[in-house]
Amino acid sequence: MKPTVKNRVFRLIVGILTLPRRAAAKLDEETKRNCCSADKSARLLPESAIINFTGDHDRIQIGSHSISRGECRVFGASGHIQIGSYCYIGDGTKIWSSVGVTIGDRVLIAHSVNIHDNDSHPLSAAQRHNQTVGICYQGKYDLDGVGMAPVVIEDDAWIGFNVAILKGVRVGKGAIIGASTVITKDVPPYAVMAGNPPRLVGTASA
Repeated sequence: MKPTVKNRVFRLIVGILTLPRRAAAKLDEETKRNCCSADKSARLLPESAIINFTGDHDRIQIGSHSISRGECRVFGASGHIQIGSYCYIGDGTKIWSSVGVTIGDRVLIAHSVNIHDNDSHPLSAAQRHNQTVGICYQGKYDLDGVGMAPVVIEDDAWIGFNVAILKGVRVGKGAIIGASTVITKDVPPYAVMAGNPPRLVGTASA
C-alpha cells in the first residue's frame, strides 16, 4: 500500500479502537453537566468532578471557555460555586463550598489547590463526633457549629500549586499566590504573595 493509504488505514483502525473510550468520555462529561450549569464552550475533562449535594444545578456555574480538571463540590443550604470565563482549574484542585465561592474571569488555578469557604467540621469535639457519625453512617452532612464565610477570587489572579485559600478571603484582581502558600487574609490587587506566613514579595503588572 502507498504511504497515504497506510496512513488512512492506520487512522481508521485507531479511530475504531478509541471509539469506546471517546464515547465513555462524552457520557462522563454529559453526566457532569447534568449536575451543574456549564457554558457549552466550557470543558470538563475526564479527571474533573462535579459533586452537587443540593440538587440544584445552578449552584455550580462554569463560564465560557473555562477548563476544569479539578473537583467542584457544593453542600449545605447556601453552597454555590461561580467560575468565570477563560479560567483554568488544575488537576487535584478542590473547590468546596457551603456558603459561596466566586471566581472571576481569566483566573489560573494550578494543580492540588484547596479553596474552602468553610472549616468542614465544628470546633467542639462532641459536635465533631456527631457530625462524623452522621456523614459516615447516616449520609447526613450537618453544618451546625461549622465556621464559614464566602471566598472571592477576582479577575486575572494566578494561584500556584498546593496553595490553600481558606474561608472569608478575597484575592484581589491580578494577584499572584506562590506555591504552597496558605491564605487566611485578604490579598490586595496585583500583590505577589509567598511563604508561610504569607508575605508580600512583589507586585504584578496588569
